[in-house]
Order: sequence, then C-alpha cells, then structure tokens
Amino acid sequence: MVVRENFENKLLELQAKMAEMGELAVTSLEKAFSAFKTQDIELALKVIEEDTVIDQLEIDINQFAVWLMAKEQPVARDLRKVIGSLKISSEIERIADFAVNIAKSTIIIGNATTVVKITNLEQMKEISINMLQKALQSFFEENIVLAKEVGDLDDKVDQYNGETFKMITNHLKEHPDETDQLVQYLFVNRYLERTADHITNIAESAAYLIKGRIYDLNP
Repeated sequence: MVVRENFENKLLELQAKMAEMGELAVTSLEKAFSAFKTQDIELALKVIEEDTVIDQLEIDINQFAVWLMAKEQPVARDLRKVIGSLKISSEIERIADFAVNIAKSTIIIGNATTVVKITNLEQMKEISINMLQKALQSFFEENIVLAKEVGDLDDKVDQYNGETFKMITNHLKEHPDETDQLVQYLFVNRYLERTADHITNIAESAAYLIKGRIYDLNP
C-alpha cells in the first residue's frame, strides 16, 4: 500500500511538471502573438530567449518519466500515463517552438503595415490556447468529453486557416509590393494551424490513456 502511494505521489509530481510546461507554452503563445499584433520587437526577442526554459523542462520530464518506468516498472493504465507524459511533453515543446517562429516572423515583418485585422489569426490563437488547456485537463482528469471537444475545436481552426489563407493571398494580389511581410503572415497562419494539430495529438494521448485504444481526433 505504501509503495502504491509513493508511486501515485510521483505521478502527481510528473503531472505538476507537465502542467507547468503547459502554462509556459500558453504564456509563450500569448506573448508571441501580442508581439506580432503590436509589432513589438523587444517582446518577440524575449519569447525567443525564454524558450530555453521550456526546452529544459521537457528534458526534466523525459528523465523523470524514464526513471519512473525503470524504477517502478508500471503496467497497464499506469504505463500509459507515463508514456503519455513523454509524448505530451514533446508536443508542448513543439507548440512552444511555433510561438518562437511567430516571434521570428514578427522580427522579419518589423514596422511594415499590419494586416492582422483582415485575418482570423487572433481567433486561431485564442482557440488554440483553449484547446491546449482542455487537452491537458482531459489527460490529468481522464475526461474523454474534453478530448473530443479539442477535436471539434481543431476543425474550427482548420476553417479559419483556410479563410485566412484566402484573405492574405487576395490582399497580396492587390498589394504585390507587400510580398515580403505578407509571406510572413502566411507562415504565422500555418504555425497556428500546426499548433492546433499538435494540441489535438495531446488530446489523442489523453483518449488513449482513458480508453486504452488509439483515437483519431483529426481525421
């Protein structure tokens, strides 16, 4: 009984590290988009610099998870939970990388005329953050309903992605002199769409933990 309680405490410790990483990724996305929207180069640079904290946390989670598997030799649901933490930490690290990419695009765009208002980029960012919070909660609380909600929200991001691509390319036809910065807007559109895909992968890991079989929430 004591052994089991100790293992449960270790799982909670692992979960706390994942929650911290998720919160840092949300903050990174918020800062990156704020920098992008307001053309704040200093804030964009800060996002890039702070990414090392998330990278280190992923390493810590991976080492902790591997140590748990070696020491405790978990099976069934416990093993799925530890393996899920490994996969999810990798997904969160990629999400943070996309925030860095948005920051880099912000730096390239510089002070050029912004076209954010003619896009759905801000809505995509807001939905993505909501998705990430739901996906992690789904894993922590083993809530399959939340995992499915993430899949539905991903469809909305995909819709906005397509609409924004058309908006930007149509604007590009009328303003070919703005090609350099508009290409960066297309990149940001893609980064946010891929962010949502990686978050959906987190929800799929949650679904696998809960049901013990693979779900495709992004068909």
